Formats: sequence, C-alpha cells, structure tokens
Amino acid sequence: MHMQLIRNIAQENGIKAGRMSKVNLVRAIQRTEGNLECFATDVDGTCDQTECLWRDDCTASAKKAKAS
Repeated sequence: MHMQLIRNIAQENGIKAGRMSKVNLVRAIQRTEGNLECFATDVDGTCDQTECLWRDDCTASAKKAKAS
C-alpha cells in the first residue's frame, strides 16, 4: 500500500503522520482502531489474520526486516 493512502487512513483516525515510518504509522493506526500492533512482526510467516488490511505489506515488511 502506498504511503499516501496510509497517511490518509491515519488522518481519518486522527493520527498526525509527520515523519513516521511506514511501520510506526501502520502500528499507530492499528492501536487507534483497537487492534494488535503487529505490523511487520510476523517473521515466521504464521499470521492467521487473513482479513487484515495490512497483510500483504506486513509479510513483505517482516521478511525485509528479518533479512536485515
């Protein structure tokens, strides 16, 4: 998902994105929505949240973080 769309979602949730990284911004959105702040933490590929809006980006970000 493009950062501009993520920023728009953040704004709709009353979050000021500023210079937040993608990971921190998505986690702030998750927290505000009352969800688990788990974006980019699924390094084992075991996430069971199949309906999550962030799922595709989450797994890609987790793999990237693991490789670093």
